[in-house]
Amino acid sequence: MAVLSVVLIGQLAAHGESLATVNGHAITSEEIEKALGAQLSNLQEQIYKLKRQKLEELINATLLTKEARKRDMSVPALLDAEVTSKVGLVTEQEVEKFYEQNKARLQGDEATLKRQIREQLQNEKITARKQEYFQTLRSGAKIVVSLKPPPVFRAKLSVDGAPFKGPGTAPVTIVKFEDFQCPFCKQAQATEAQLLSRYSTKIRLVHRDFPIDSIHPLARKAHEAARCANEQGKFWEYHDTLYTNAPKASVDDLKAYAKQVGLNVSAFEQCLASGKYKGPVQKDVDEGSRLGVNGTPTFFIDGRVLSGAQPLETFVGIVEDELTRSH
Repeated sequence: MAVLSVVLIGQLAAHGESLATVNGHAITSEEIEKALGAQLSNLQEQIYKLKRQKLEELINATLLTKEARKRDMSVPALLDAEVTSKVGLVTEQEVEKFYEQNKARLQGDEATLKRQIREQLQNEKITARKQEYFQTLRSGAKIVVSLKPPPVFRAKLSVDGAPFKGPGTAPVTIVKFEDFQCPFCKQAQATEAQLLSRYSTKIRLVHRDFPIDSIHPLARKAHEAARCANEQGKFWEYHDTLYTNAPKASVDDLKAYAKQVGLNVSAFEQCLASGKYKGPVQKDVDEGSRLGVNGTPTFFIDGRVLSGAQPLETFVGIVEDELTRSH
């Protein structure tokens, strides 16, 4: 048995600096950052959001204290004068309306629920008025924020030869790793359609394979079938048909879908039986795993990772930011 010599470096290292050596082979911080890039970026983003939230609270508190001193009154008295006293009481109509709209999911005694609803609505009114007052204070103050967001992490991944929708020269590229048997991937189709409609000339949506065999044993063959459909220029028609009929994806089903979308069925069946796309599908899976993909759908918007079937607004926020950066 060979003797394994491992030397660990115990302090933070600069980018590219050796963190460990194994029998003389150096493992660098750059390798660690590539493997953990998305996770480290998420942690940095969470830390930034916490700092930003606390900074906003301290800015408001500072403005409130200064205004109270200026008016020779306590902070509670100032809040009472500018916030509490200017908030109207919740009406019976408001309580009743909320109760009727939500009673199907509410549990408990009606009288108790309505009392809780009243308290909730009143607190919401107070919070809204407080934010209005803070904005008034901010408008008359000189505020300089020096806290900077963390740098944007961008994963490096290939799209060469992959099927895509949208113009090839679009300024923003969205790469999606998907599993044709995944219910969340199916759910995301509507959001993707909305994005393509909204940004018809500005985004390119690229497909990458990521069948998860442990929970979707039929998915891998479906991905191979979609590649066979791609040979005949009907990848997206077949892609959409797989989701429409999911989770039905037996070999007979896959052949039926080929006929349904107008493929040369004989050529399709020969392609599928040959197993010629087993390797390419696995190559996508391997790259996804290297990038930290562990569930589907996972999107990379110009390399910025976004996991899960997120709401349209989340995609729009990142796409708009990328469009701003590209100009």
